[in-house]
Amino acid sequence: MAQDLLGGRYELIEKIGSGGMADIYRVLDHQLQREVAVKILRDPLAQDESFQENFLHEARAAANLSHPNIVTVFDFGRDDGTLYIVMEYIAGTDLKTLIRRRKHLTPFEAVELMKKISAGVGYAHRAGLVHCDLKPQNILVTPDNKVKITDFGVSRALATIQPDEHSDIVWGSPQYFSPEQASGGAPSPASDVYSLGAILYEMITGQPPFVADNTEDLALLHLSAEPIPPRSIESSIPETLQQIVLKILAKEPSARYRTADQLGRILTSFNLSATPGESLTTTGDLDLPNLAPVMPTSLQDTAITSEMDWIVVALGLLAFLTIGGLIPLWLWVCLLYPSCPINPG
Repeated sequence: MAQDLLGGRYELIEKIGSGGMADIYRVLDHQLQREVAVKILRDPLAQDESFQENFLHEARAAANLSHPNIVTVFDFGRDDGTLYIVMEYIAGTDLKTLIRRRKHLTPFEAVELMKKISAGVGYAHRAGLVHCDLKPQNILVTPDNKVKITDFGVSRALATIQPDEHSDIVWGSPQYFSPEQASGGAPSPASDVYSLGAILYEMITGQPPFVADNTEDLALLHLSAEPIPPRSIESSIPETLQQIVLKILAKEPSARYRTADQLGRILTSFNLSATPGESLTTTGDLDLPNLAPVMPTSLQDTAITSEMDWIVVALGLLAFLTIGGLIPLWLWVCLLYPSCPINPG
């Protein structure tokens, strides 16, 4: 790398993340004078053609998506055998780290975050792409509550997926992949929805729906076991939210919400109300200002209508007293004058 600048323009500042295939750095782009993030394919994987192809696939897939909840890809390059992807730099932390730090999130925080995650994944679905590897590590959360989805390395174009296809290679992360992925079957938008359900489950309980010592056991659990009801782990979780989570984690894709957009609409129309004594404040790691309990619209309308009725009654009474008091005064003044039409004299 010439003069320690990747691609002749990117100065590596610090390592900010690492995955199975690549390392991620905070970088200064000397040409545009801005901070970006660079994902570098780790040696010796950079010499493997299949990994090179997957890396390029990730860059192309993400570059074709433009959404506030998806990390923006700026560039793809090669420098003396080093492959890298340039993307926007997100100051914050990944969702996995946030959950570990907080133990678990409140239902209010979890639902608010999942609505944003669902919006990004739903956009990808509408663009004809299935992520196939959704997990808390691939979701970034900023200090001002923005959510960014990253790592489209194993994503699939819907047009290339055959319903009856089967693969001996299982893609995705074992703690979060769907039963159909666990069995080597074809992924679908409903597969991403299952992964979102596993993430939501972990946000509100502090643990994934299934835990095992190896990939094979995890796959069997996704295929045949039922998760522990979230309220058995954390009693403050509303019953309705538990039902939503368990529906998302249904074994059959047809029994779940079909797309992330549909899940987002369900969560948007779902009003959480605080349980007695529950605090809506956070520890400072995550500040979500829009999580105040929501009063049902019907109650709000009733309160407003009732208040308006009392105002109308009060104004009517005031008008009656005003007019009623002026009539005797007018009669008395009129009778003082001989020309008054009602004067008997």
